Amino acid sequence: MQCKTARSSWSNPILTCFESPSSDDKIWKIYLIQKGLLVDNSFRAEIKVLSVFDFDGTLTRHDSFIPFLRFAFGNSVFTRRLVKLALPTLRCLSRKLTRDELKEILISTFLTGIEEKWVKEKAEAYCNLYWGRLMRASGLLAVATEVSNNVEVTLCSASPRLVLAPFAERLGIKLIGTELESVNGILTGRITGHNCRCIQKINRLESIYGPLDQYHLRAWGDTRGDYELLAAAKDAHWRHFHPRWDRKKAFIHRLKKESFRV
Repeated sequence: MQCKTARSSWSNPILTCFESPSSDDKIWKIYLIQKGLLVDNSFRAEIKVLSVFDFDGTLTRHDSFIPFLRFAFGNSVFTRRLVKLALPTLRCLSRKLTRDELKEILISTFLTGIEEKWVKEKAEAYCNLYWGRLMRASGLLAVATEVSNNVEVTLCSASPRLVLAPFAERLGIKLIGTELESVNGILTGRITGHNCRCIQKINRLESIYGPLDQYHLRAWGDTRGDYELLAAAKDAHWRHFHPRWDRKKAFIHRLKKESFRV
């Protein structure tokens, strides 16, 4: 690949290839795009970039769902109902209950018989009130950068989609989250399908976008629930927006050599 420095039609003076397109040229262009040195929307469309962000702990400073429940129900009701979760939490810590089962008990305890419209209104108010305190500035910048590059961008979170909808709308991106069962506008306290974490993130993404190997998949995550997503990504970011002291090593490189499909 013969290259020289010239003023490119893409952006500022950069290293530009004048030979006919080759695989090396594409690799170089992908590198420039990822480093923010090149904005070439036609090429991004050609390689079909899919950017996927986890929400809680990745774009936010901490979990959002428990604080939302406290905000929505008030301290008194929240505390009384939270006490009911003490035993299930201990069982989960002793591995007699899975995280998914504990999540189902949490949702059942707080949201059984609650109007879906009421939750939507509380979620909107929660987003407006806590946005500045909850969201990581560097994460918001990263999302905005992906959106400005005209690639497909989505949240993929284990938190209820109903609660995260105002956040996704404000970010201007799509949303995949845990679905809550509703009958005639009333929440039943049950989850529709599965909790959206681990391999379920891959399943949910593929149910919407098709096989992920057709995309240049970029992913951002921060917990065990994101490992499968990060392992599937060609461009994986582990705790990318966390302070340096909090960027504990993840087994991403090893995970990329393994298959999560059994």
